[in-house]
Amino acid sequence: MHPLSFRAHNTQYYLTIQPQLSFFQIKCILYKRIILKRSALRKATMKSFITIQELLSLSLAIFCMLFGAGNLIYPLALGQQAGAFTTFGIMGFFITALLLPLTGLVAMILFNGDYQTFFGRIGKIPGHIITACCMLIIGPVVVIPRCITLSHTMIAPFLPLAFLKTITCASSTFFCIVFLMFTFLAAYKKNKIVSVLGNIIAPILLAAISFIIIKGLFIADSVVPTTTTPFTIFTTGFMMGYQTLDLLGTLFFASIIISIIKKMAPGEDRLTILALYGLRAGVIGLSLLGCVYIGMSALGAFHTHEYMHANPGELFTLISYKILGPSVAALVSISVLLACTSTAIGLSAVVAEYCRVTLFRETITYVQSLVLLLLSCIPLSVFGLQYVLQIAGGPIVYVGYPILIATTFCNIAYKLWGFRYIKIPVMITGIFATISYVASVII
Repeated sequence: MHPLSFRAHNTQYYLTIQPQLSFFQIKCILYKRIILKRSALRKATMKSFITIQELLSLSLAIFCMLFGAGNLIYPLALGQQAGAFTTFGIMGFFITALLLPLTGLVAMILFNGDYQTFFGRIGKIPGHIITACCMLIIGPVVVIPRCITLSHTMIAPFLPLAFLKTITCASSTFFCIVFLMFTFLAAYKKNKIVSVLGNIIAPILLAAISFIIIKGLFIADSVVPTTTTPFTIFTTGFMMGYQTLDLLGTLFFASIIISIIKKMAPGEDRLTILALYGLRAGVIGLSLLGCVYIGMSALGAFHTHEYMHANPGELFTLISYKILGPSVAALVSISVLLACTSTAIGLSAVVAEYCRVTLFRETITYVQSLVLLLLSCIPLSVFGLQYVLQIAGGPIVYVGYPILIATTFCNIAYKLWGFRYIKIPVMITGIFATISYVASVII
């Protein structure tokens, strides 16, 4: 039927059954029906699923975003301390370095990646304060400076310029500027981040880490001796997993992950399906991270006999030298440099967007916000790795993290079972965590 005759036929139909309608009202109804029909046809032609290749790329991107400085330092240090009891240590480490981040990812996916609403349930002002503190931690105060200082510590022996081989204020400043320039070039286009991380950096990183772990296990001799008990090692691993701060990472990376999933499957608008895709990618990415933790802790247990008093940031470089020799160790260290850079790239995008929207009220562009953020990372990045690790291991871990954990579990309970209480549990957790930390400092 011709469109004009179709409209005439339908107009006559509406005039017959509803004679009180005007011609203009009938015309509006017909146009609305046409628009809805075209919209339904357009949606039907959109892809409403994620392919296995896309899921794997997203999983590798999650792995790469989370695999930063702390994920390299702490498993090695744990293996060095645990020796024959490394299994007990890695069990405790998995609870706080794998299960907690996965829980955070699930929680934020349930909130559709909206961390303002997620933290806003505590209260408008407390929610803004906690969000701002989290952004400082994953941005210019702890995590990005830790990535920069560890990267410099690892690859210093392989750098071509003589003054960069020694960790000084001048060499750290120069290295920091170069590192942040590379981070800017990779992060200034947000829609390319997952592609860069999942398709380029992650495969190189996994290949390099797998190579050193496999070779290290083949030439392993005896484990490092230890006098501590399995329970002590378990609690040590538990606390070291805290200090990776990966719960913070997954909470704020979730917004990037969900936006990418929506672009991969534009025809799917059901939150439960999108959440399921995000959960699958998170499980795969964190499982890869768990395999790396096991391998790294084994290297620490078998190959650190002569490095018991070494700087934690130097352990990986020293072990690489021992297992692979100088030339191959340089390639592996450069690969891990890419890992630290990938974490900095993902976090820079999240924090820069927060600053643009929340702090500057969209009066500046994303690129301008990114530049300001990266410049603010320079001061703490030149103080050295030990200083940054001391900041991460203080009140941030022992007071801030428990509050974050309580918020996460309360929000999951709210979404799944309608549990509405959050302010009192978070307040009680904060009080007990503060008292416990102050007591441990005084004693």
